[in-house]
Amino acid sequence: MEKQFTFTKNLRFFTYGLMLIGIVAIGYAFAQDGLRAWSNLLLNNFYFLSLAIGASFFLALQYITQSGWSSAFKRIPESMSAYIPFAAIIMVILIFGMKTLYSWVNPELHNFDEHQLHLIHHKSGYLNEIFFIVRLVLYFTVWIIMTKILRRYSLREDKEGGLVYFEKSEFYSKIYIFTLALTFSLASFDWLMTLEPTWYSTIYSLKNFVAAFFHGSSIIVLIVLIMHGRGYFSFINDAHWQDFTKYVFILSIVWAYFWFSQYLLIWYANIPEETTYYVERLTGPWKINFYVNLVLNWIVPFMILLPNYFARKKFILAFVIICLIVGQYTDLYEQIIPGTTGIFQIGFIEIGSFLGFAGLFLYIFMRTLSSASLIPEKHPLLNESLNHSGH
Repeated sequence: MEKQFTFTKNLRFFTYGLMLIGIVAIGYAFAQDGLRAWSNLLLNNFYFLSLAIGASFFLALQYITQSGWSSAFKRIPESMSAYIPFAAIIMVILIFGMKTLYSWVNPELHNFDEHQLHLIHHKSGYLNEIFFIVRLVLYFTVWIIMTKILRRYSLREDKEGGLVYFEKSEFYSKIYIFTLALTFSLASFDWLMTLEPTWYSTIYSLKNFVAAFFHGSSIIVLIVLIMHGRGYFSFINDAHWQDFTKYVFILSIVWAYFWFSQYLLIWYANIPEETTYYVERLTGPWKINFYVNLVLNWIVPFMILLPNYFARKKFILAFVIICLIVGQYTDLYEQIIPGTTGIFQIGFIEIGSFLGFAGLFLYIFMRTLSSASLIPEKHPLLNESLNHSGH
């Protein structure tokens, strides 16, 4: 059994190539349209940050529930979490684009009516540049510290064994999921919802938190699939695939529940701001994106993975997760772009910048993964994972 992942020269050059494409795309975007450039930076950084956050939540959840079946794969979410400090750097850069992205910074320069200006002024105690930056620093401080603690204890457990570091990891995981639920919810409000400061949704943060968990977990499964095909994790059996499939299947239902609940707020909560939000997204080319989002993130995984026969096929599971990769993009595109450029356009800037961020994410992930043993040999529940039977 392969116990060490090797970050080969070919893989390094592959990630460098993707990052180069991204640099060119973003540079071209700034030369053509600054608003479009800042919008794509925000979209792609939040996309990969949400994958890292979702993976870290998956990891913490395994500790808290003492799930033995997944212990052999915990290096995957640990390595995905390593993107968070880099996401922090890019968000600091995005501060310089605040006046371009967020209309509440200079509301008098935008076509707000008197009622909308009153709403923005009413929120000014929370929506102001200084407090925005303070909260941003606080969010990343919490996420970085907590994920670093879990990673450090994981590596020390590899050296010393026993239950001490497992119990510490379980304890800090409980703290982490509480702080993560609060901070990521507020971050979703701050960075995405305030792009359109005159509307609000009481369920918006929960929907984005579930989306992060859903897509982060799905990427973990895809990585395990790919690595298994290259000779890693040779011990995997049908019971492992069944559990991974259940995660993707069930979380697609939870995502759909929150997606539909937010849409229904128009009626059962009588929030008029919700109406204006969806009117724009159900007209013109946005209407296609609206329904594609639902199809990719719910209908595809639900309908394909529902039959037990399909759920056991690895290539079908991989196809579903590839659809979810696109689905997460359509979801965030729908949330961000109408409130910034307001123009539906998918071209070299959008595709190139996404590939660039994907290259950065993969580079950080593979570099971190190769820095420690792939299999946590002294994890107290490792044998349960290696001999998982599903019972």
